[in-house]
Amino acid sequence: MLSAGIVGLPNVGKSTLFNAVTRTRKAEAANYPFCTIEPNQGVVSVPDSRLEALTKLSKSTRTVPAAIEFVDIAGLVQGASQGEGLGNQFLSHIREVDAVVQVVRCFENSDIHHISGSIDPIRDIEVINTELILADLASLQKRLERLQKQIRTGDKQAKAEAALLERLIPHLNSGQPAITLETSTEERSLLGTLFLLTAKPTIFACNVAESDLAGILAGATGGAAAGHVAAVSAYARTHLATEAVVISAQIESELVDLSAEEAAEYLAGIGVSESGAGALIRAVYHLLGLRTYGATGEKETRAWTIHEGDKAPAAAGVIHSDFERGFIAAETVHFDELVRLGSFAKSREAGKLRIEGKEYVVKDGDVMEFRFNV
Repeated sequence: MLSAGIVGLPNVGKSTLFNAVTRTRKAEAANYPFCTIEPNQGVVSVPDSRLEALTKLSKSTRTVPAAIEFVDIAGLVQGASQGEGLGNQFLSHIREVDAVVQVVRCFENSDIHHISGSIDPIRDIEVINTELILADLASLQKRLERLQKQIRTGDKQAKAEAALLERLIPHLNSGQPAITLETSTEERSLLGTLFLLTAKPTIFACNVAESDLAGILAGATGGAAAGHVAAVSAYARTHLATEAVVISAQIESELVDLSAEEAAEYLAGIGVSESGAGALIRAVYHLLGLRTYGATGEKETRAWTIHEGDKAPAAAGVIHSDFERGFIAAETVHFDELVRLGSFAKSREAGKLRIEGKEYVVKDGDVMEFRFNV
């Protein structure tokens, strides 16, 4: 199962956010730096309204959503790459996850101490990014030194890797993360073997106060919080070609102990239509390159997780390796068409239920049943 690490400076709301997305009280959320030492881990269901519609259509007895893992990692500080604030330990925890959720404080609260003494989201982002870049540079310099001996023996793989490092090191030195380096297919494969912190896909979570959330989601541009969110969104687009999600960790923590109905009522009362945690989970799921296809019947409706670009046999293999090994074909209809027409029989009559072969690239929202023989 792929995982996303929640990172950021101390006291920006990481542990509160972790508790919200995992719907637990697992992580201690306290008003002092480094209240988290060992990472907290939790498996999270990916909200998907399509599952409810499929369950109703098939009268399924149970529904199984897709899932990913979130990891709450302790706060990083300036100097982490040199070991400050147990930095080496915390950086190693980031190295183990597949994607990064960088929580950025966009709220003012004199009762909650900010390690830098003021609220400045872009400064905070650059502190984190600088430490990650410095840690990667140290790792690459050592690796390049080790490659020299292999290069002298004529090792082609070592030469190719060294050539990549000689482009990558200046790129990092200029303050740019590894993920933004333009690479060939072969270089991307090599880059994946380096386990770089700045090569991980990243999304930003703008943590705002409860009083600011509804206005910002409605498009308000006035006020300090809205300005902070706009700045983070622009930074995310221009520096990492990624997105920023607006969330109030404090609101989300209030929802943890509520039923779905109570949570909806609470959100409506403050002028918000959907939990920010749900939006963040879906954004991270897509950030990881994951997509969903459905399988549905009387016994079960289930969301199966695939990677973007997977073909039908690989999608079948997610259910069982025999399905992929003996793949013959996939009966496929898109969720939108199936729900619009009301049944598989009507979808077949309308020509929307198709038989797809081995080269079919599965689309997010496909509903599939596989034919196989082993």
